[in-house]
Amino acid sequence: MSDTQVHDAPHEGPIKTPKQLILAVIFAFVVPIAAIVLLVTYVASDTKPGAGSEGLTAEAVARRIQPVGSVEVKDVTDVSTLKTGEQVFQAQCAACHATGAAGAPKFGDAAAWGPRIPQGYATLLNAALKGKGNMGPQGGGDFSDLEIGRAVVYMANHGGANFPEPKSAAPATAAASGPAPATAAAPAAADVAAQVAAATKTADAGAPAAGAAAIPALYTQTCAACHAAGVAGAPKVGDKAAWQPRLAAGVDGLTASAIKGKGAMPPKGGAMAASDADIRAVVAYMVGAAK
Repeated sequence: MSDTQVHDAPHEGPIKTPKQLILAVIFAFVVPIAAIVLLVTYVASDTKPGAGSEGLTAEAVARRIQPVGSVEVKDVTDVSTLKTGEQVFQAQCAACHATGAAGAPKFGDAAAWGPRIPQGYATLLNAALKGKGNMGPQGGGDFSDLEIGRAVVYMANHGGANFPEPKSAAPATAAASGPAPATAAAPAAADVAAQVAAATKTADAGAPAAGAAAIPALYTQTCAACHAAGVAGAPKVGDKAAWQPRLAAGVDGLTASAIKGKGAMPPKGGAMAASDADIRAVVAYMVGAAK
């Protein structure tokens, strides 16, 4: 008897009924079509995985390819480009003066502004332009002297003063018809420099009687605001007793401290554009005056 077995039974597939056949045909068409639709939707969509990440957003790409620097040119004779006192206050001064942070007189606080207002507009303007105490020059901003003057008047007047707001100078075309009359209520922009000079005249008088060429320009522009009168704990120029404990550090050590900032003095005294050589020249001048 042979071991070979003959299977006469019919072979059956997975589809046994007409209903199963119809379903198989439908799925054979529907599933590929659905997959194609989903694929097309994915390709055309802007919201792909990772597209919303910080590094791939349009803003992030724009930041990466933007120019390294920019130049902003201000025309002080164009009134439309100048900020009002309130605008300068909101943009720069409010960080401290709105809350009284770092010893700044709080906006609208008559008691805080009371001792300062009698000093006069010119003195307050000088302090704002050159910096004082914890406040750097212009509070760290980049505005014209006229704009800073407007901000000073805006804050002081809300603290009880009655200073007239400085106005912009008359356009050059108007000069041909004669100078505009100056009024106490509207000092011209050209007077701002004179007001600053008048405010600093007394402070600079405290400097040693050295030749004008021996005094670094940076000292007159920035450092004199504190060092000429010993403001905010700064050692007064020419005061040998105040400088004696500091001279041991030498010019190099004192220069390093000035560049980094120390105590109430911000880095470089707030003159961030000054070079290290400029700072050293000022330090050498003050050290020499203390010997």
